[in-house]
Amino acid sequence: MLIIKPIKLQTQIFYYSSFFILIIVVFVGSFFYLTISDALQTQLGKRALYLAETTATRGDVLDAFKIDDPTKVLQKISTDIMKKTDAAYVVIGNENGIRYSHPITERIGKPMVGDDNARALIDGESYISIANGSMGESIRGKAPVFDTNGAILGVVSIGYLTSELDNLYLQYLDNIFYIMMIALIIGILGSIFLSRNIKKQIFNLEPNEIANLFTEKNALIESVREAIITVNQKGEITTLNDAAAKILRLTDKNSVIGENIEFHVPNTHLLEVLTYGKKQHDKPMIINGNEIIVNRVPIKMNGKIVGAVASFRLQSEIDQLAIELSQVKQYTEALRAQTHEFNNILYTISGLIQLNASDEALSIIHKEVQGQSSLTQFITNRVKDPFLNGLIIGFFNRARELKVKLIFDEDSYLETLPDKIEKSLIISIMGNLLTNAFEEVEKNNSRPPIVRLFVFDNGEEIVIEVEDSGNGIAQEKLEILFSENISTKDTKFRGYGLRKVISSVNELNGTLALGEGDLKGALFIVSISKGGNIGNAKY
Repeated sequence: MLIIKPIKLQTQIFYYSSFFILIIVVFVGSFFYLTISDALQTQLGKRALYLAETTATRGDVLDAFKIDDPTKVLQKISTDIMKKTDAAYVVIGNENGIRYSHPITERIGKPMVGDDNARALIDGESYISIANGSMGESIRGKAPVFDTNGAILGVVSIGYLTSELDNLYLQYLDNIFYIMMIALIIGILGSIFLSRNIKKQIFNLEPNEIANLFTEKNALIESVREAIITVNQKGEITTLNDAAAKILRLTDKNSVIGENIEFHVPNTHLLEVLTYGKKQHDKPMIINGNEIIVNRVPIKMNGKIVGAVASFRLQSEIDQLAIELSQVKQYTEALRAQTHEFNNILYTISGLIQLNASDEALSIIHKEVQGQSSLTQFITNRVKDPFLNGLIIGFFNRARELKVKLIFDEDSYLETLPDKIEKSLIISIMGNLLTNAFEEVEKNNSRPPIVRLFVFDNGEEIVIEVEDSGNGIAQEKLEILFSENISTKDTKFRGYGLRKVISSVNELNGTLALGEGDLKGALFIVSISKGGNIGNAKY
């Protein structure tokens, strides 16, 4: 099978541009040739007419018409005019069109040929005509000869053969041909330069490669979850994906292409990136009431800024990822605590066996199995949701390792969480409150480290209480605690957990209250409506 390789773009540009230049050169050359031909013909006609009119008014010509043999005088005059003007012929005839002069003396006395004397001999007009005479086709100027009384005595006909005019055309045609060749060569060289320059500007890519890159680019920006918007150096939108259209609340994303970014994102900083060319990473902003995190990067070509791209994502999605990572960390810590505790028990059992104290070893095993089974059974009976009872069991193991007494209120009861409530948010709330409580009781050495957990489902709402025996939180700090990212702890980022609790409660349309419990520490009370996430949380 014969496989025809596609012609490269540079070659195509060269071929097409050279072909068009050739057509243009031929067209212009032909037009120039026809223009020159018509101009030469017009000028020769005017010249012949001028000579005819001038000859017809000469005194010696008029005097010759009065003598018996005008030929003797008129033939000499005609010969002189022909020599001086390079005319093909000068013919002077009488009122009947009989020749008095002619370049060929044998034709003197015979009628003039061409049948174009009527306008001069009858109407007395001077004019230019093209006709076939005795010497061939010629451009001739004809003028009547008048006497002093205005009577027509004869006619003067001076002409140039068209065959001689064709030779003159060929002389100009040679020059036109040379000009055409020079123009064609310059055009071909320009085509070569143009094709190379275009290929360089498109990074030596072929059209099919450009099409593939364009398709891949569109697929890429649509495949990522981040919203992406690109603008040109004028700040006009050139590209945006479906995620960006969703955040901007656009029904037709193509309708905004070419519009200024400020029309749709008034608080954008992309124009600053276009002006100064500095990257901006992880910058917060609000679009249509949504908190988002934005990255802005300039687009440069040959060191010049030609546009900018912004990628952004909802803050809530980033927070959700942080929550999930926090959950994973909590599960990891719980498993680590459980593993550490079981290792201690295994070491004890191993030592008792080596000491042949089998009864004591069996007692520890029985006690551990019975205690763990009782705890698991109690929690499972009270909390029907597997995610939450798994979390609570994990925190019991963590409390054992930290030497913290975790009390699960015996009045607790919770059915499986409804689909309208995001389970990850409930897990985040409970996990962060328990973690904070563990850390608080560790700081207070004046009271035993005790943390109490109460979970209850009253049919309309879910109530979660976490109480600790720590130092508590002063009431005057309550509003500040709920409005800012601060903490009563020492390290820089300790306030993040409580902030996530507040954010999660807010998303679940819940309420969060802070008070002092029976353990003399802080008491957090969370109430979540089972109707779903509607509205804003109240504190």
